Amino acid sequence: MKLSTKVTSAAIAAGLAFSVSAQAEELRLLTWGGYAPQQVVDMFEKETGIEVKVTLSNNEDMISKLRATRGAGFDLAQPSQDRVASAQQEFRIYKPIDISKLDQSLYIQSMLKSTQESTSVNGKPYGVPHVWGTSGLIANTASGKTQYSFADLCSDDYKGKVSYRLKRPTLIAFAFDMGEDPFAAYGDPAKYEQILEKVQDRLISCKDNVKAYWSGGDALINLLRSGEVTLAMGWDAGGWKLNKEDKDINFVAPKSGALGWIDTFVLPAKGKNDDAAYKWINFVNRPEIAALITASAGQFTASAGADAFVEEGLSKSYKASFNQAALDNIKWYPPVPAGLETIEGKVLDRIKAAQ
Repeated sequence: MKLSTKVTSAAIAAGLAFSVSAQAEELRLLTWGGYAPQQVVDMFEKETGIEVKVTLSNNEDMISKLRATRGAGFDLAQPSQDRVASAQQEFRIYKPIDISKLDQSLYIQSMLKSTQESTSVNGKPYGVPHVWGTSGLIANTASGKTQYSFADLCSDDYKGKVSYRLKRPTLIAFAFDMGEDPFAAYGDPAKYEQILEKVQDRLISCKDNVKAYWSGGDALINLLRSGEVTLAMGWDAGGWKLNKEDKDINFVAPKSGALGWIDTFVLPAKGKNDDAAYKWINFVNRPEIAALITASAGQFTASAGADAFVEEGLSKSYKASFNQAALDNIKWYPPVPAGLETIEGKVLDRIKAAQ
């Protein structure tokens, strides 16, 4: 009986060890559509032996899932950078990033630094950059003009040929163009309101320039494609799409800087396989792998040099839009404090109602 018991106990222990080992070789990834294409997953699994289980989500759903479990259920997640520090402060659903475990040489350095700063809590970074995009200007450059600013949306040269959204990004863009720093005023609602009132007066003064306020990306692309609009505030991916059809149209980073968003990598507080998470982060930041994600998601990543591996036409469009100075001048969105939406809403309503 004693021998049998020992054998049985040893077998159970071995089984448990095998179970834990097998479980450890699994990466549970909570991400956006297009960020973990099957080709990349297959390549990672073949190289590392780690199985990747992908759950598609969005910002609100990610936060909700991690709140409900207090940071359990996933080993790696990808909220936008403005959903990291505030969520950590309120819900404690992430764990700090160990930067020493990342191959920092793979990154566009300005993006890595910005994301570390914007996701830091008590001096510790909780996020690193992955997929990013910007809003700036989409211009028909047939005239030979080489430098643009958001102020051009109010220029007589584009009277009746302009389009933009009546949303926060337009207010922010004009504020920067007018020499203000709206992000620095996020903590001072009175100052922020003063800045937006200046923007409001400017946008009302040049309403005649606007052919249409766009609400959907397809509508904007059609306005530019038809020639009804020759200068618009829009997203980089839309400009690059049009550039494939018409080489005179492309996304332009304005003098004051494009406005940028970043979807990050974060470690959920109760993730079980940090090692696999770091391996995935380093893997997808290799330029040739990052190019596959760009092809899938339609956006570039924070991987330095990945543009050399993407489809040639997209690479040319990207390089025409962003040199290193333009990349370093991107104004990355910080977390938005409560209450600013009310101020912005009133300003946008007054612009809309003005004759």
